[in-house]
Amino acid sequence: MKRLFLLRHAKSSWDDPGLDDRDRPLAPRGRRASALIAEHLHRERIGPVLVLCSSARRARETLERVTPALDPVEVRIERELYGASSEDLLQRLHEVPGEVESVMMIGHQPAIQELALHLAGEGSELERVRAKFPTAALATLSFVGEWSELGHRSAELIAYVKPKQLKGSAASED
Repeated sequence: MKRLFLLRHAKSSWDDPGLDDRDRPLAPRGRRASALIAEHLHRERIGPVLVLCSSARRARETLERVTPALDPVEVRIERELYGASSEDLLQRLHEVPGEVESVMMIGHQPAIQELALHLAGEGSELERVRAKFPTAALATLSFVGEWSELGHRSAELIAYVKPKQLKGSAASED
């Protein structure tokens, strides 16, 4: 059984309107939400073998804040994940070697949500994912087979966590 963890980057700052979108850092709320997700990853012993992360600053900063909660892991920062469609993300997952049992992908809306909905054939959290996939939300999918076979409704959504539900309203959603 393989696992795919889809993590939307945490809330970014809009304080400097002159910054290129790719260069926006995390907002204080994003840093708090990242900490909550890191605690969740540690508590649930979520340990992907490979992390594929967008090169956008806010995605890299999210990664920096969750990495201490993960076991030693291979990390790849990939420019192609910034601005990628859900189809592009799926194509990238098709390239993952078969021996890799679990992958975390840190990316952006709407592609992360669309990919989760495309892959999930079943799961009690599907309606929640469909309704909203806020910053720092984490969807966990499982499937049998090879990464190259991953496709429409071939996985099960087994968990969906939003920072807001982890600690009251300490990290409000967007």
